[in-house]
Amino acid sequence: MIEELLAALAGAAAATAVYAGAAARVVKQYERGVVFRFGRLRDDVRPPGFTMIVPVVDRLHKVNMQIVTMPVPAQEGITRDNVTVRVDAVVYFKVVDAADALVRVEDYKFAVSQMAQTSLRSIIGKSDLDDLLSNREKLNQGLELMLDSPAMGWGVAIDRVEIKDVSLPETMKRSMARQAEADRERRARVINADAELQASKKLAEAAGVMSAQPAALQLRLLQTVMAVSAEKNSTLVLPIPVELLRFLERAAPAPGQAEAEAGSPPHPLSEAYLRSRATLADPIEDLTGSSVEPALHEDGA
Repeated sequence: MIEELLAALAGAAAATAVYAGAAARVVKQYERGVVFRFGRLRDDVRPPGFTMIVPVVDRLHKVNMQIVTMPVPAQEGITRDNVTVRVDAVVYFKVVDAADALVRVEDYKFAVSQMAQTSLRSIIGKSDLDDLLSNREKLNQGLELMLDSPAMGWGVAIDRVEIKDVSLPETMKRSMARQAEADRERRARVINADAELQASKKLAEAAGVMSAQPAALQLRLLQTVMAVSAEKNSTLVLPIPVELLRFLERAAPAPGQAEAEAGSPPHPLSEAYLRSRATLADPIEDLTGSSVEPALHEDGA
């Protein structure tokens, strides 16, 4: 009798262990458990931790509640301004209702992927090329709204949508490069013209100041000579100062006086003038050792 009782207890314990092993389930922290009993959905969604189900009768499906990163394959389309582009994106979404994600859609990941591709093509057709290149934030928001509306009925929430890259044809890239180059050249020419205008105004002001003081021109000439003669083994052609020529013109006799004195000996000023011209024609050695040759200009030149 005792042996039969012990055998029955052992059998019951073994059956209990088998039942517990078949009924015990563990739901992870990032998962939720959805139970179907005879194919019907149970209202209670099992939270994370240890849980029990009825073997053979219940079926437990675990749904991942983490944010899923899904790349959207590159879609080729024509923009509103008739430019062919290839655009790829990435979608971040998560399951907010585990029961709806299993019951309302067969495969929510595949459904979100197809909806993202369709919405991306629609966005390409509604946008201009400039918007795709520079106004991506607005396009991302519009794409997110297009995906979030149907996804909420599947128990899925779209967390974020980002356009990754926009690929352009090579011909379009070259055209844009030429346009950018032309624009930069235009700006460079405008800047150079503005600089020339400012420089001409300053030169006009300097000329006005120098015209009031003729000696300033000679000082400027000497500065130029010093700047050029700083380089060794350089030859400088030095023009005769205009003031010296004017002095010689004033000292020369008038035409009538020259005829009256035709029989008189030559005027000594002419000899002094010739001597001065011969002296100025000789090369002048400057302080730096460079050869400086003055250029002689005739009065009528």
